[in-house]
Amino acid sequence: MYIRKTRRTYKGKTYTNHLLVESVLTPKGPRQRTICSLGSLEPAPAQEWLSLAHKMESSLQGQLPLDGSEGEIAPLLGKVRRGRRARKSSADALVVVDVDRVQTQEHREAGPVHVGHQIWQQLGLDRILLDAGFSERACT
Repeated sequence: MYIRKTRRTYKGKTYTNHLLVESVLTPKGPRQRTICSLGSLEPAPAQEWLSLAHKMESSLQGQLPLDGSEGEIAPLLGKVRRGRRARKSSADALVVVDVDRVQTQEHREAGPVHVGHQIWQQLGLDRILLDAGFSERACT
């Protein structure tokens, strides 16, 4: 998804409008489909429009923001949900996972091992152990 800026002149006055657009693959090739009109986004810098489009796409797919920023895009999400056409697509299908039936086998924790390795490197323990007379194999 991305945001397209459009301008129209009516009776000598120029109006700016922003459209939320998504790319779709058709038999004739890739096309752009307008999901909805977002109105004027002029108060926001153009550099933030792509970020806004990504946030909206994630929210529409059910992904909750980690920073709690959904409040700033909530009014626009309502417009998108009303303006979006109902379509049957595998990309829009939700997958439900029963977490009580998920099992893991031979899993390992990566966090403590990574932290230990980083501390080992930052302290230069391999060099210290080599200087103390340990073999190279024992130091790595």
